[in-house]
Amino acid sequence: MRTPESTAPPDRAPTVRIGARAPSDRLVLGRYRLEHRIGVGGFGVVWQAHDEKLERDVAVKVVPREEGQRTTREARAAARLNHPGIVALYELGSDEHDTYLVSELVPGATLGELSAEGALSDRDVARIGGALCEALEHAHARGVVHRDVKPANVMVVAEPAAGAGFAKLTDFGIAHLASGEGLTATGDVLGTLAYMAPEQAEGGRVSGATDVYSLALTLYEAWTGTNPVRATSPAATARQVGQPLPPMGRRRSDLPAELCSAVDAALDPDPFYRLSPGELREVLGSVEGRLSDEGGLVEPETLERFGLTAVRARTKLHSLIHRGALPQDGHREEKVPLGLVRRLLPRAASGLATGCLLVAALEGLAPESGASPLALGGACALLVMALPRVGWLVTALALCGYLATPDVDRAGVALLLAAALAPVPLLLPRAGLLWSLPALAPLLGTIALAPLFVGVAALPRALWRRVGLGALGFLWLAVAEALTGSELLFGVAEGTLERASWEDSPIDAVGDALAPMLTSPALAPAVVWGAFAVVLPFFARGRWAAVDLVVGLVWVVGLVLAHGALGDLLAATAELDQARGAVAGAALGGLVAITVKLMPHRQAPSSSSRHYPEPPMTARRDIG
Repeated sequence: MRTPESTAPPDRAPTVRIGARAPSDRLVLGRYRLEHRIGVGGFGVVWQAHDEKLERDVAVKVVPREEGQRTTREARAAARLNHPGIVALYELGSDEHDTYLVSELVPGATLGELSAEGALSDRDVARIGGALCEALEHAHARGVVHRDVKPANVMVVAEPAAGAGFAKLTDFGIAHLASGEGLTATGDVLGTLAYMAPEQAEGGRVSGATDVYSLALTLYEAWTGTNPVRATSPAATARQVGQPLPPMGRRRSDLPAELCSAVDAALDPDPFYRLSPGELREVLGSVEGRLSDEGGLVEPETLERFGLTAVRARTKLHSLIHRGALPQDGHREEKVPLGLVRRLLPRAASGLATGCLLVAALEGLAPESGASPLALGGACALLVMALPRVGWLVTALALCGYLATPDVDRAGVALLLAAALAPVPLLLPRAGLLWSLPALAPLLGTIALAPLFVGVAALPRALWRRVGLGALGFLWLAVAEALTGSELLFGVAEGTLERASWEDSPIDAVGDALAPMLTSPALAPAVVWGAFAVVLPFFARGRWAAVDLVVGLVWVVGLVLAHGALGDLLAATAELDQARGAVAGAALGGLVAITVKLMPHRQAPSSSSRHYPEPPMTARRDIG
């Protein structure tokens, strides 16, 4: 990362008249030695300077004297604030030519620069958003509304020091103060059009909700690569302001549903229904650990060392429902929190899957008893829905314990099930909703499509989850073959006896079911499945359909060839020397993985949207 270049940010056209030259005396205010220009701010030129009195580097914003009222306003706004997420102001001074704002020098790069270079991971964006939420909370509590939150005004620090934050908000040049005489009256429009809240663009009253809208739009752009408001001309952009925006989940369906719902809520055209900075910060903190860190700015251990990975409480998104006083008619029109539904669906699916597995195990592996398998399965499903990991572990332990009781006399089956179930929490830690998913592999094997599961295993964003799902899918398939004697992929390993000969004895189960798998290459496909699940998302990024389709085709061919090689390897130790459904399963698996990547398609920023300059609007509107 680097200090910004001496070019104007793409979101704002220069409006100053002195930027091409240094002041005649490069020592200003008797102590600051101007060294080189580092950027063009809202109404002045920013220089890197050296404070010869305190022997430190600073940033000096040089503004023409005719803009002195605005400069004083920026200084007063910044003087109210003392927060690690806001660039600190050191001094305000002037001479016969210019006014000077001396502030903290922040080595780093702007959010806009890093986004344009593809240098941010999803987790980095969440951390930046969390830091900005804290900064806005601090500013709003002191009566300051920034009014120009955008990527060019967010500095991502090069080396975060303990307590110094991860990103800093800059340029309070057009900030609104809750007290004091303002530069503008109602009807004035200040800010950057492509990031303006609707009420701000209309010259209406601004509030903290105005900054939340701009921040949410900034994060939306960082995650999707597109600002849905920006168009090819100022007039076209103005027509977009206030229009309903595409839900973020439609463009990034791989992001957590609650994150997408929170950003959408913060972009509500009506400021009454937007999240507060604190609510948005809670959502960002709660999902941060589930976001990808691939291609990010720094290593996770570095961030943890500087306290940048704190997990905050999960929000309930109260702002998705209308808050505050009722309208005059006494009725409240509520917006349905769709994120809540989306959060419950995975729990319901996990609970249902675990319950069905329990029913299948009780009916297929245990003798009849007085208890109803359906009732037990329903209770299990409810428990897993409420407590995914605890419920799953309780169900697994109860099933194995029940099968091993003398009355049931299926201790050998219990041992084999334990061998399949025990690795799940180890390979998929903290992913309890996925712990029953490996059962899909043997289920697909019954219709000769077992390799399709590899495409399903390639869907999670986290690499370790893809590895775990791929390997566990084949392990469960191999155990299912041993338990049922069915040929689901390659069939049972040589030396595996029918279940009736070992189901009541753990010792016999080890010798006649587990040992043949462990002492032969029978489990080699687990490594192949895990590897193919890992590699696909590295090349199929969901940005260009043609590229992803070619990558998917190569992946399918590779998976088919890998199963062919496995058939040769297992020919002497397995029932089949060719995998059942190798071609059809691999093709469907690739189709599933690529389709999910492309629906919806992630739009990369076009040249017109990335480099189109947005000057700050300062024209006065007659709003009648």
